[in-house]
Parts: sequence; structure tokens; C-alpha cells
Amino acid sequence: PNPISYQEDGYVILDGLLTSQECDELRHRMAEIVEQMDVPDHCRTTFSTYHEEQLKTQGNADYFITSGDKIRFFFEKGVFDDKGEFIVPRERSLNKVGHALHAYEPLYKKVTHSPKIQGIAKKLGLKSPVVTQSMYIFKQPGIGGEVTPHQDATFLYTEPLGRVIGLWIALEDATVNNGCLWFIPGSQNSGITRRMVRTPKGTFPLTDFIGTEKTYDEDKFVAAPVRKGGVVLIHGEVVHRSAQNTSADSRHVYTFHIMESQSTKWSPDNWLQPTEELPFPLLYTD
Repeated sequence: PNPISYQEDGYVILDGLLTSQECDELRHRMAEIVEQMDVPDHCRTTFSTYHEEQLKTQGNADYFITSGDKIRFFFEKGVFDDKGEFIVPRERSLNKVGHALHAYEPLYKKVTHSPKIQGIAKKLGLKSPVVTQSMYIFKQPGIGGEVTPHQDATFLYTEPLGRVIGLWIALEDATVNNGCLWFIPGSQNSGITRRMVRTPKGTFPLTDFIGTEKTYDEDKFVAAPVRKGGVVLIHGEVVHRSAQNTSADSRHVYTFHIMESQSTKWSPDNWLQPTEELPFPLLYTD
């Protein structure tokens, strides 16, 4: 990667991280996981990035807040009837699967720690990066929801800031039509205005927001289409969003976050916390 353009824009697109076959293997394995999934009883948490709904669904669902060291299922809105039965095929029902694929699924673990990924981290100058979380995002055709403008550090806060990087791997072409990412280049330099935090033990909801998201100028967003197998490196404070997928094509993605652990404090208020079962694993394996 070109560290210069990453530092200037807050993101960079690299083609050809994975071969088409490697992408298909990851997709095939996810299809198996979905085929075998037990649909969670609380049914059935719907996922959305609108502020209130985030609080209501993600936050107050214990299922979400305890998913950091597990493989769990998060559904799109309107995929269950009022009895909790699917009204769409199960493989078309999911928003995402998270947040520990990198730890427990061998194919995903292999990609996460691949020599190419380790090489990217080294090129960016990371000394002791750890993997904090991973997700498979489906962006289903027709119903794949909008993700409103946000900064990853709102959810994954560190002191100092600037220690978290997202790696977003397109397992299919991500286009303007099927909901690719959009960025405000250079927006990673003005800090953050909103944080999602755990509330004190025993209170409800389990998470809350401090501060509010700025209002961003629509015209400043630049589309970031990516070919199948490409990766987008995303600075923790760059503002990005994606539109609803109104097309007939899905936009499957494997994405994970890494953090420079040297001289960094992971906020104890983040929803995501390392556990005894799964401390954040080191990225470098050599």
C-alpha cells in the first residue's frame, strides 16, 4: 500500500489481495455456517445503524454485547414474521455474522493472518498489531440496509486515537449499484464527536451514545468501488458510509479490525472487550 495516500485520504484501495477462488472458498464456507446456524431465540435481533435502533437492538441485546469472542448471527429487518419464522430464504436473511470468525474459523483465520496482510501492516509501520474483531457482511440484494456516515473509532475507541485500522475485503465486486463504501477523503484528522459506550453494570440499555454524529456534506463523499478480491484499508477516524443495496446483486465482504497495541490503551468503555477465552490475538505469526 502507499502509506502516503493512506495517511492523506484516510483510506486506500488495493486490488488483488485474494484470488477469485479464495473469495469463493470464503463464501462457500459462510454458506455452510448459515445452513447450520441455530437461529437465536431472542429473535431475533435486527441490526441497523440508525441511532435509536442501534440503542434498542444491538445495545440492549446481550447477544450482541457478548459476541466479541463468538460467531453470532445478526439479521436484516423484516425477515421474520411475528412468530419469528423466516419470510425470506435463510441465506438472504442476514445482515452480518460476527465477531470472532478470525479466531474460530480456519479459512478466515488463514486470510486474516496471511503473509499479504502481515506485509500490509508492516508497510504501514505497525509494530505489534492485534486483531480485535471480524465480520462477514452480506449487503443482501434489495434489502441490504444503508450504513449511515460514521467513524469506526466511535465504536472502537483507543487512547491515543489513530491506532485502529479496518481491512475490508470484497468477496464479490462492490459497485456503486450494490452498496460500495463512500468516504470523505482527509476526514480522519478532526477527531470524533460520538462514542458508543457500555453503560454501568446492571443498567439498561447495555450501551449508549455520548455526543452526536456531525452532519456531513453529501457532496464530499467519494465512491470507493472495489473489484472482487480487493481490499480497502480504513483509518479508524475516516468518515464513511454505504448506501442501501437496491440492486439484484449481493455484496459479500469479509472485514476485520487491527489495532497497534504498542503504547495504546483500548477503552474499557468499548462494547467489545477481550476475554479470557479470547484475548486479542497478535496479527504477526513469525
